[in-house]
Amino acid sequence: MKKVLIANRGEIALRIMKTLKRMNIATVAVYSDVDSDAPFVKFADEAYCIGEAKPSESYLNGDKILAVAISTKTEGIHPGYGFLSENAAFAQKVSEAGIKFIGPTIEAIKVMGDKLDAKQAVKAFDVPMVPGTDKALVDFNEGKKIANGIGYPVLIKASAGGGGKGMRVVEKESEFKEQFERAVSEAISSFGNGAVFIEKYVQQPKHIEIQIIADQHGNVIYLQERECSIQRRHQKVVEEAPSPVVDATLRAKMGEAAVNVGRSCNYEGVGTVEFLLDKDKNFYFLEMNTRLQVEHPVTEMITGLDLVEEQIKVARGEKLSYSQSEVKLIGHAIEIRVYAEDPENDFLPDLGTIFRYRKPNGLGVRVDDGYVEGMKIPLSYDPMIAKLIVHGKDRNDAIEKTLKAIDEYEICGFATTLGFCRFAVDHKEFRNGNFTINFVGDFFKPEYLRKEISEDVAAAAYEVFKKIKNDAEPVYLDQHYSAWKTNR
Repeated sequence: MKKVLIANRGEIALRIMKTLKRMNIATVAVYSDVDSDAPFVKFADEAYCIGEAKPSESYLNGDKILAVAISTKTEGIHPGYGFLSENAAFAQKVSEAGIKFIGPTIEAIKVMGDKLDAKQAVKAFDVPMVPGTDKALVDFNEGKKIANGIGYPVLIKASAGGGGKGMRVVEKESEFKEQFERAVSEAISSFGNGAVFIEKYVQQPKHIEIQIIADQHGNVIYLQERECSIQRRHQKVVEEAPSPVVDATLRAKMGEAAVNVGRSCNYEGVGTVEFLLDKDKNFYFLEMNTRLQVEHPVTEMITGLDLVEEQIKVARGEKLSYSQSEVKLIGHAIEIRVYAEDPENDFLPDLGTIFRYRKPNGLGVRVDDGYVEGMKIPLSYDPMIAKLIVHGKDRNDAIEKTLKAIDEYEICGFATTLGFCRFAVDHKEFRNGNFTINFVGDFFKPEYLRKEISEDVAAAAYEVFKKIKNDAEPVYLDQHYSAWKTNR
């Protein structure tokens, strides 16, 4: 495999290309018109515009991407995450064109892409699952009967869903009809499939995931776990590895369960098996993501492995070069996702132009990003700007390094999640490891990030900012989160 096309954009496209270049593999970028000046486009050996900003005209248009791959004599396509990364139909077309899809088998994508099919697949492997239905529901009355039998609270989830869409918690019977209809409506809108299923709602759980890797020769191993419980809107914001509550015994049990999930669908490549962990440390299979995860760098930090390189090796047909007992666990790593979102306004996108951009550095500090100073954050895509990853000798060391790195990170022009992430990582519940997926609701209030600044600092900020944008008027300048808020 001497040439690979990256069917993605932004930080993940650039991160994949860096590994490919180190492996002396030529890189091909595809991009939309609004990404023409993006770092990943300039870094690639070849780059081709495939359409307008609208994802359906560019990054979700598999036919256009495949046409570029064929014309450039590309031997492999890496989908990154999001967009077409878990699209079985696209993977099928890639395979039929004689190009290697750098990911799992088409069958694995299909099985694990539907939560009910995934449940059926893993059932024979004795993987613990949350009590609930194992078939799709579209009828309200049938669903209500099942929910009453399971006992409230229950969780209604879209069968073909992900990212928190089509997901509703029902606390009592009187709320069931409304929440069921909303879940079905969201499922149809987001996935074109209104099928849902019902599970017992595990209260105050942790979200623990296991990274696995499987070659084409039947070898499957796990690469430790990640703690992903700090979330907003059911989407992760802070991740770490290993989890502060998982000991060696529990790690082995969860790891073996994750391996069995991989075996249940004849998995190939890297994938992530997600579990819920309750207060008594019982764990339950949630789903499998058949792709590289956003948070994969923390696993790389604690194992010393490059997961993109491992993907390429598996795609080439190579056997895993290490056994389970040889997988390392080195120190502790924390990742924070830096989004162009306003934590003071329900984490809504706060897009704009990056007027100043300064990254932290130092031993154990890594930044995976896809923007440079002067660029605009486009409305058409996910507002993630970067991922800040920090490695320490132990968890306390990693926490202190993360806080220092956040303080050094400068992003000016709009609100970001840096301030929230600092609040979260420095919170006593995070430090003691007792936080759950309800951390934001339980402990965070927007006013915690609001700090008035002195008149001289405000005046200086205003004079500088005035030169950049005439209508700018500084309201707050948080010492921990370097984004100027303006009246636009």
